[in-house]
Amino acid sequence: MTRHVRFDKKQRVVNEFIRRIESGLMEDGLLLPGEHQLAEEFGVSRGTLREALAELKRRHYIATQSGVGSIVTYDGVVLDQRSGWAQALADTGALINTEVLRLEAVQRADLLSRFGTDQFILLERRRRGNDGTLVSLERSLMPATGGLESLPRVGLIDDSLTITLAAYGYIGEHGDQWIGAEPLNEEDARLLGRPVGTVFLKALRTTYDRRERFMEQVESLLDPVHFRLHLQFGAQK
Repeated sequence: MTRHVRFDKKQRVVNEFIRRIESGLMEDGLLLPGEHQLAEEFGVSRGTLREALAELKRRHYIATQSGVGSIVTYDGVVLDQRSGWAQALADTGALINTEVLRLEAVQRADLLSRFGTDQFILLERRRRGNDGTLVSLERSLMPATGGLESLPRVGLIDDSLTITLAAYGYIGEHGDQWIGAEPLNEEDARLLGRPVGTVFLKALRTTYDRRERFMEQVESLLDPVHFRLHLQFGAQK
């Protein structure tokens, strides 16, 4: 019975995509939204969505481009963000000092519909480069559940958010990241010691764990003098 229900859901997604494509609602070359957004739109699991996309690809309604991905670098060295910013920056050999500004419980009603909760733990940190210049400001939001609600009281393990999340059972599996650029507002400029309006890179990364649970959303303001975005596309040889 469950297999039939899953098949029906998959077929519903397939049929709707075909309808949109053949009616011209989805134009050739259109980049599809991420899996999380599509799964929410159609009210199906990611597994069902992936099966539907595989079927559409097999029937040549959609195509995938292999090897697509964005990479952030610091002074030209690639940062492996899977282990967290602190470790990634340390691996470059840079002498980075991290300062915790806030670790507290916050309420964000605007995120309730997206993450299913409006109660979060906020971790705000800034980092200094070798010469003492502030190079980044990061604000991480984690759900105030599963023991994470105690973080303001007990603090991070080994000063690492990645290690702390793993200790509470949150291990990142997938997510998405958007990177743009915008001028610093008054508050961020003050925290970074820069004039208001200074343009910084802005990265917004959302991560889900192996159980499809939301585990972290981090907003990073990055000094473009040091940080770069590198985009890879096509088959890598």
